[in-house]
Amino acid sequence: MLNLDINENQKLDLKSLALFTKRNPDWSELAKDCVAFANAQGGVILVGIEDGEKAPPSGQQIPEMLAEKIVKRAGELTVNVNIAVELKIADNGSEYLELNIPRSNSSASTTDGRYYIRVADSCKPLVGDDIQRLLNERSSQPWETLTNLRIQAECFDSAKLKALVAALKSSDRVKSSVKEKSEKELLEHYLLTLDGYLTNLGVLCIGRQVDRARLGTAPVIQFIKYDERNRKVNKLLWDDYSLSPVEMVEDVWRAVPDFREQYELPHGLFRISMPVYDEMVVRELLVNAIVHRPYTQRGDIFLNLTSDHLEVVNPGPLPLGVTPKNILHTTVRRNEHLARIFHDLKLMEREGSGFDLMYEILLSQARPLPVLMEGNDRVSVTIRKVVLKPEIIDFIIRADRAFQLTQRERISLGLLAQHDSMTARDMVASLELGSVENLSPWMGRLLSLKLVAKKGRTQAVRYFVDPKVLKSMDFIQATTLSRVETPRLKALLLEDLQRYPGTAISDMHSRTAPEVDRRRVKKVLDTLVAEGKVVHSGEKRWRRYFLN
Repeated sequence: MLNLDINENQKLDLKSLALFTKRNPDWSELAKDCVAFANAQGGVILVGIEDGEKAPPSGQQIPEMLAEKIVKRAGELTVNVNIAVELKIADNGSEYLELNIPRSNSSASTTDGRYYIRVADSCKPLVGDDIQRLLNERSSQPWETLTNLRIQAECFDSAKLKALVAALKSSDRVKSSVKEKSEKELLEHYLLTLDGYLTNLGVLCIGRQVDRARLGTAPVIQFIKYDERNRKVNKLLWDDYSLSPVEMVEDVWRAVPDFREQYELPHGLFRISMPVYDEMVVRELLVNAIVHRPYTQRGDIFLNLTSDHLEVVNPGPLPLGVTPKNILHTTVRRNEHLARIFHDLKLMEREGSGFDLMYEILLSQARPLPVLMEGNDRVSVTIRKVVLKPEIIDFIIRADRAFQLTQRERISLGLLAQHDSMTARDMVASLELGSVENLSPWMGRLLSLKLVAKKGRTQAVRYFVDPKVLKSMDFIQATTLSRVETPRLKALLLEDLQRYPGTAISDMHSRTAPEVDRRRVKKVLDTLVAEGKVVHSGEKRWRRYFLN
């Protein structure tokens, strides 16, 4: 028995039973979905549940032998795809099938040579260079476990080995059974050695300097500082391969004094100190750059510091299935075994990319969200140091202290506090959620706790921080028209046209309600035209409005 609370996502898809019981079942569609899951992170297909539903139809029964037929046809139409089918019963007594597709260790395809990958809640075809990237990333043996340098397992840096073993055995993320292993067994457990040789991962973490240089793709970091005129004023290099990836994170943080600068903000009668760049954010950026970079590709990691932002540039594109639009919700570990070491050393959260943590910290500090950009051969993340609304900081602290908010609730509350009010569509775009239906878990208890209020319905609903809460928490914020009601906005526009007939929408927007989204002003104007209260002449940029 299972009580279902489900939405389609990166690892879950819903299929109607009718697709498999009709006269000509679309088996090619099933094969495409299985290939897409196998090439991504694996996933589950629930057969017998309609899109948007939380349970199978009442009284539904799975036809006999359908499970065996699905396994047979999926096997005939796919390559390198494994599938396991299990009959399930929901709380309403209805039956459905659960298809489990694990991540493939090699590239999966349909038998007619088509490649797909799961991105968010849809399956995308792979073409051109994407297919070659898939073949490279799904080689029979990961780069981390290769022993092509043929370096004997005994040829390690004893200081690095001692420090790594001590850190692993003192970590509360490492199981007791692993801590009890001997030094040799521990190296084999983390795949630092294999068949008497150091793996590429072993060379990175405990190898000698000369051997790390021989790898050719060991990380190199360049820190470059620019002044207000974009002139280089400082440069630091980590290019001698003397440090392991674990050591580089700590050394970069300590060697760059700009990362530890602070400034003061007014706080009532007092002032509070705030870091220019939060330590957790900087470390998360460094860890992401080192752990998720492609180690089959050469290229340096750049830390570009200017007067108003920090940009981290990493060589290589994002892993397949990850885009700037879904990185907040998609988990892909390009270097699985290096990520495991960093996780066990408490340097990263293994289940995600760390962007959710950066969102939480930056929003709680009233700073803009990080900007992620992907080029053909590089990925850059930019964080700005400006504090948009200093008063938000105290508000988030007080709200969290009073209600013990979850991470998602803190992110949503911080986002709304920065923007004063946002539509459901704007929230979905900012949080990369794909659809309005996915917004509910991110709002959490904010509405029931009355920290956030809303007006309107469906995608036009507007969320805003409740003014009563702002007042009770002594949260001082300038009054704006961003939440002005539609009748009031109509009155403002009509009054403006009475004073300035024959005016353009841009001029009306700036005079009446510049805080309001221009698209909303245009929509209200169109309504006034439809009601016959306003007329216009000209088109596009030359359109002018008059009272009728």
